[in-house]
Amino acid sequence: MTEPHPTLTPAEVEAIARAAHAGRTDKAGRPYAEHLQAVAEGVRARGGDPDQIAAAWLHDAVEDAALSHEWLAGAALSGRTKAIVLAVTKHPDEEPEAYARRILDTPGALLVKEADLSHNTAPARLAALDTPTRTRLTQKYTKMRTLLGLRT
Repeated sequence: MTEPHPTLTPAEVEAIARAAHAGRTDKAGRPYAEHLQAVAEGVRARGGDPDQIAAAWLHDAVEDAALSHEWLAGAALSGRTKAIVLAVTKHPDEEPEAYARRILDTPGALLVKEADLSHNTAPARLAALDTPTRTRLTQKYTKMRTLLGLRT
């Protein structure tokens, strides 16, 4: 009988995500790790399970090229966590409808994306942006919330 492969602990996932995004900032100039932490806390507050919380920490890692697809494939993470990360990873030139469909088709991904959108649209976070960026992102996030069937 083979032993199950150990998975990364929540603290290890957090440390990997923080290290992968070290030195990066968000559009308002804040350390990017603050966004990752807020999304992970949002998932936890919404009743997310450990797989979803791990995915929340890693939700932008592949999309932002902070970690590679190869790293994710070989990481000691559950298949469900990997599937959620891939579901919320937007592809270049991908239509929003296709992106939303993939999220909706992946069990557990909607909760992670909801927490991400919630933090991205937090009034204090939006207020730190210049007007054109704030307007563009508000429209983008409102459309995505609608496509996902989330309250706007």
